[in-house]
Amino acid sequence: EQVNKHLIRMSDELDIPLVATNDTHYINQEDASAHDLLLCIGTNSSIHDEKRLKMAGDFFYLKSPREMAELFQDIPQALENIGRIAGMCNLDLEFGRLHLPEIELPDGKTPDDFLADLCHDSLHRYYPQPTPEIEQRLEYELDVIRKTQFANYFLVVWDIISFTKKQDILFGVRGSAAASIVLHCLGITALDPIENGLVFERFLNVERQEMPDIDLDFQDDRRDEVINYVSQKYGQDHVAQIITFGTLGARAAIRDVGRALGMPYGDVDRVARLVPNAPGMTLSRAMDENNELKTIYQEDEIVRGLVSSARRVEGIARHASTHAAGVVISREPLTKYVPLQRGSRMDSQEAVMTQFSMDDIAQIGLLKMDFLGLANLTILGRAREIIHQNHGIDIDLLNIPMDDVRTFDLLSSGETTGVFQLEGAGMRRYIKDLKPTTFSDIAAMVALYRPGPMENVPTFIDAKHGREPIKYPHPALENILKETYGVIVYQDQVLFIVREFAGYTLGQADVFRKAMGKKIPEVMKKERRSFITGAKKREFSAEVAAQVFNLIEPFAGYAFNKAHSVSYALIAYQTAYLKANYPAEYITAFLTIHAGQSDRVANAVAECRRLNITVLPPDINRSRLEFSIEVNGDGQSAIRFGLSAIKNVGAAAIEPVIDERHKSGDFKSVEDLCRRSDLQAINRRVMESLIKAGALDSLQSRGTLLNSVSRILSLAQREQRLRETGQSTMFDLWGETAPLPLADLDLTPADATDREKAVWEKELMGVSFSEKPFSPVLSGKYANAIFCGQIDAELEKQDVVVAGRLISARYLLTKDGRSFANAILEDFSGQVDIMVWPRVYAETDELWQEGNELVVQGKVRVRDDQVQISCDKVDYYQQPQEKELTAAAEPAAPEAPSEIAISAEPEEKHRLIINISQTTDEDGDITRLNKIIAILKDYPGRDEVQLNVVNGGEATPLRLSNIHTSYCPELQQRLTELVGEDGFRVEPVA
Repeated sequence: EQVNKHLIRMSDELDIPLVATNDTHYINQEDASAHDLLLCIGTNSSIHDEKRLKMAGDFFYLKSPREMAELFQDIPQALENIGRIAGMCNLDLEFGRLHLPEIELPDGKTPDDFLADLCHDSLHRYYPQPTPEIEQRLEYELDVIRKTQFANYFLVVWDIISFTKKQDILFGVRGSAAASIVLHCLGITALDPIENGLVFERFLNVERQEMPDIDLDFQDDRRDEVINYVSQKYGQDHVAQIITFGTLGARAAIRDVGRALGMPYGDVDRVARLVPNAPGMTLSRAMDENNELKTIYQEDEIVRGLVSSARRVEGIARHASTHAAGVVISREPLTKYVPLQRGSRMDSQEAVMTQFSMDDIAQIGLLKMDFLGLANLTILGRAREIIHQNHGIDIDLLNIPMDDVRTFDLLSSGETTGVFQLEGAGMRRYIKDLKPTTFSDIAAMVALYRPGPMENVPTFIDAKHGREPIKYPHPALENILKETYGVIVYQDQVLFIVREFAGYTLGQADVFRKAMGKKIPEVMKKERRSFITGAKKREFSAEVAAQVFNLIEPFAGYAFNKAHSVSYALIAYQTAYLKANYPAEYITAFLTIHAGQSDRVANAVAECRRLNITVLPPDINRSRLEFSIEVNGDGQSAIRFGLSAIKNVGAAAIEPVIDERHKSGDFKSVEDLCRRSDLQAINRRVMESLIKAGALDSLQSRGTLLNSVSRILSLAQREQRLRETGQSTMFDLWGETAPLPLADLDLTPADATDREKAVWEKELMGVSFSEKPFSPVLSGKYANAIFCGQIDAELEKQDVVVAGRLISARYLLTKDGRSFANAILEDFSGQVDIMVWPRVYAETDELWQEGNELVVQGKVRVRDDQVQISCDKVDYYQQPQEKELTAAAEPAAPEAPSEIAISAEPEEKHRLIINISQTTDEDGDITRLNKIIAILKDYPGRDEVQLNVVNGGEATPLRLSNIHTSYCPELQQRLTELVGEDGFRVEPVA
């Protein structure tokens, strides 16, 4: 009864309908969906939801008083205590009040006074001759900050950035904050908001009094320093990171439910794979988009039960984790405002996090900030250090020339691998077409290269280069859209258009923009009427106003704000500047930061090959812990692979070895390495990885070392024990000048082929130094081709042409018995999967042999997060002739788009016939045969091979269908050495 009375009181106070149920009464969908929240009491209460009931709130189910009495019959006081607890609960959440932290202020100064003093004192540093416009803008912003009571927020950020500058930690600002001249005068933002035409009202305005966001990026390797400073400054009980909840997506819901139901993994995986892998995908949407999923759902009762159960849990919180950037700072201890919990890392400050998520933190008036660790800032910081070490130059990234010719040449060439925001395959293509000449071009491309605005990129590029006339929707918009060649690129332009046409203030225009961005039909109609009414007052016709409204409507939702674009464009320009002017140093920094990520390392090494920068293999006598710069006798810089970048080789294991080398010089042999170095942390796995990667090649051959790992480790352990026990030999009596005898390692000789070495190197480092990579010339007839490593998800559904060497192929059958292939094509930049479906495979099966150099045309597709090319055409790759390269270098008149021709007429094919005489030495014959096959594989091509086994006067022909070669003088010489001049011949194939 007490529970029921409490529920009735809750129902009255919260204005929530209370529905009583019993064993036979069910709440149908119509009754339930009419309410946001239901409190239901009764036995076996349930919701009839064949169509899945969606409610805005929660559904509470409590057992009846009779069942509760039975449930707690052994502790009857529990019911009484429930009532007491309910009566004691009295939680009032206070909204609309800020609990901002405060910094220590000078005596007699308010936060607003101190903020104004800081801005006025530094105004002349950023504006040596401030115009009346600049001074008015500063006073206006200070007045808005005073009215909205956010001065403490600005001062806290100023204090954090002051610490960051003292510690020389690189930082940046995201979002709309760069539009504030106050933040610019405080030294928080680098770009001049006046010069760049940034709208302060997009950041903060009186009409929309919300907490502004000053989102900060820091070097990701020094982000913890900033958080620790904030904790020490304001108290550890005042600072915490913010929780985030991972929810069950469509695929995850199916997999989790299938596991809970004990279904076979293969059956569950088959259903999960039918759910399209797209952002925001739901099971309902998947049923609509995938007919196969819908069919098996209707026909298979087990699948129907799986999917129906998954729909019930889809979208609920699956786990909690720490937000990647969110940090909360409060004036009082956080426990006064928000519940806290510990995360997984109990030994760090980051382990404490709020139990409220980001939006809830803002609702209760706490200061939430984004402290994001950005790898590109770390790369910039490391590159500055390397440049200082090699050239003695200290680069101030905020004072580099913004019109650097080398930088814009690099961007125009599309060589933007490793350049912030500009390194995707699609972006590289567009930035190459754009050929930017100003910083604003870069900012515009950052804003345009997103779903939605991307469709305007060709128009923007063509208008810039005069291939298409610049068109303005209305003459009144020319001044607003002139910078972006008549294309609406930024949210700021929407605000200016609304002000120009409808007479809104910029603050009102931002409210208008935000309302339109929500895409609520009723709101859209209201804003449309207001806009047209305002336009009429400014003597624009209703028809013109409606046209302009239709034009800006889509941009209000997905356009970038300009402040964010220019802030990220600045980091993009800085990275491009260092790459253009100090390429070896910049790529060394890039490799160091991404060591261990084999795909990024491979792409960076490929970039070095394109830029003619030498990358040297790891060497125990030359390499440092990380990637480093080496300068040869000619003054040329090369990048040396770092030892800790080898897979399985950690810094702790290899540091003692490097320290000993620096102390006493290079290692002369493996025995010398074992005697001098502390190898305690080097186990068998680490030693094998060092050997396979080639780090010990300067001491002994790779195959021999790998064959003797156990002996090497035993010697190292013995020498370690001698050092630890203080034992010495009689030779120590003569001092360090006497040559010391070294223990003799009885190494077992063994060979390792170049192919084996290449496989090991790619596995452990992501790149190979032992095998010459295939380097196609993408000029002449292959001018439209791209490198394998540039194929990514951004190119999905686009037609591409790639050239590479076939390194593996699997031959498969469809359900109806037709053959197809799954192959991997590789060039120096990376690899790409090729799917060769039955129709194409039937016509080209002889081409899909390992070692062949091919050029493939097809469509990019993404399946299960794997990027593939579905092959449409294929042929042998032919090196472009000199005249083709010369013609390609000359500018050609633009042509209408046409299907890409991937090859010219094929060259004449040959058949290489080799005779091998059978002897009584069977093992010798097999050895000779293996050597012949190995030689042929070293010269892959399109020529057929036939082997004749000669016994007496008879010859038995063997057609090697899986081996094709390319007959050349080098191959001729090697075969002559093995079988003699009369042992082979070449004939044309009709």
